[in-house]
Amino acid sequence: MPRRQKSKSGDKDGLYRRKDSPYWWASYVDASGRRARCSTGTSDRREAEALLAKWRLEAHMERQWDEQPERTFDELMLAYLDTGSAEKRDPVRDRNSLQHLYPVFSGRNLGEISPGEVRRYIARRKSEGAAASTINKEVGLFSSACNYARKEWDWHIPNPAAQCRQREPEGRVRWISRAEAAALIRAARQDKRARHLPDFIQLALHTGCRKGELLGLEWRRVSRQEGLIFLEADHTKTAKRRSVPLNAEAHSAILSRMRFRAEHCPDSPWVFAHKDGSRIGDIKKSFAAACKRAGLEDFRVHDLRHTCAAWLVTAGVPLAEVRDLLGHKSIAMTERYAHLAPDNIRAAVSQLEGTKSRFGHVS
Repeated sequence: MPRRQKSKSGDKDGLYRRKDSPYWWASYVDASGRRARCSTGTSDRREAEALLAKWRLEAHMERQWDEQPERTFDELMLAYLDTGSAEKRDPVRDRNSLQHLYPVFSGRNLGEISPGEVRRYIARRKSEGAAASTINKEVGLFSSACNYARKEWDWHIPNPAAQCRQREPEGRVRWISRAEAAALIRAARQDKRARHLPDFIQLALHTGCRKGELLGLEWRRVSRQEGLIFLEADHTKTAKRRSVPLNAEAHSAILSRMRFRAEHCPDSPWVFAHKDGSRIGDIKKSFAAACKRAGLEDFRVHDLRHTCAAWLVTAGVPLAEVRDLLGHKSIAMTERYAHLAPDNIRAAVSQLEGTKSRFGHVS
């Protein structure tokens, strides 16, 4: 029988390398009989071999004697963040969360971590001045990882972070007037190094799209004929497809981007691209500079989306329609703008002034 050849990136003993990772990866049959592939989290060959041997022994013991191995916090987080379940997560946010979680829980067996310890962690983070939303992201990452391991990998582990969500203050609603928006666009045009910025601001104000949805927008998903932008599930925060209509102002911004593309990068697939056709990654610095020139304080990129919603609500557009345009997961998220339409409530209250009920009874 001819001898099996080792591949350049792989190894017949179950360890292999991937081009997109500095670590050794392991391939073995788990307790359920399925092929498992995951990162060892180390670039040291001997450490990777030891970890693979440990995983194989645990799988054997579970198959033969139904003996559940002890799982550590580090093992859980490493495996969870290497799975496809983390595709919709923000890697920067997760990294920041782990920087706070690791000093407290690293090296601990999951079965030894109690809900009380998680609550003490929360109390400590509060004393350090962390916001409720920040703490929820940190503890939520721990909880999501536990739930995923229990459901997808049949890990018999507790979830000490369950039901530890903190009450968050009402969401931020910062928006600007049309005059302020015009001043912001004029200020953005003064930056010759960011020719895309005025178009981005105008498009965001008149579509309500998120920053990531616009910076990741491809020309194939823009239809001038139908006057629509198409967002598939992979492009949205809520993982639901939606189409966004283009009004005259938004259409004007698209035309400006088309002229830029024709002049500098006709083959670029990105609506917001550099002259070389590469995708623009962020606008944070140029946007902050434009806000400063326009005299706008405490105004962020995401507040363009709030402004679009505020303009719609004050114009009398029903909240349900605003929800659909912005792609909110529920009407509850849109209701933060309800106070901007007091006339609707005033009209409802005025119904109490009548002397007859809807059935004709005199009150």
